[in-house]
Amino acid sequence: MRKSLFARWRASFLTGLMIVLPGVVTLAIVKWCFGTVSSFTDWLLFFLPHWLDSKSIYVNGESGTMFWYWSVLAFIFAALLVTIIGVLGRYYIGRRLIKVADDVMLRVPILNKIYGTIKQVDSAFAGNKHSFKTVVLIEYPRPGIYSVGFITSEQDDEISQKLKQKTVCVFIPTTPIPTSGFLVIVPAEQVAKLDMSVAEGFKYIISLGAIS
Repeated sequence: MRKSLFARWRASFLTGLMIVLPGVVTLAIVKWCFGTVSSFTDWLLFFLPHWLDSKSIYVNGESGTMFWYWSVLAFIFAALLVTIIGVLGRYYIGRRLIKVADDVMLRVPILNKIYGTIKQVDSAFAGNKHSFKTVVLIEYPRPGIYSVGFITSEQDDEISQKLKQKTVCVFIPTTPIPTSGFLVIVPAEQVAKLDMSVAEGFKYIISLGAIS
């Protein structure tokens, strides 16, 4: 039996959607990331208004949002500054300057709490080669229901001592956007380690389980 015109259009539309959707979503994510980063990096070009006319810098001709090419320049400038700081961090003078800046941040009220917490998390992931590198399967949110997560810590800390059993910290990302999630503490014997890599684990989560 020959398909109706609507059925053929729907089939063609769904096929085209499956082809176009990955590219569109990728570009949307890149655009969002660029917009978020540029909102912080654009201030690096604070000297531009002293050199050029405001109409050639800002979209509205006065202030606010810059033209995209200036934002790209600011992003490149920020990457260059980060690279320079990384190079300086290898030498004694650079390490001393970084330590001074670090001490100043830790002495500012309120700001020191945020900065200190972020620094501790950064140090934990940078210093521990096993952090966030093991994909596991645990029973969550209730027995009989399983979730894919990532071990972030297997240390014998205060929690393990209080519970009198070895526990592990597992991060369970949300689906399909794994930028947030839940931290659960699970007895080590209840964790099933998987052979898939972290990249494969994220693919599995983002694809809603379609890619295994």
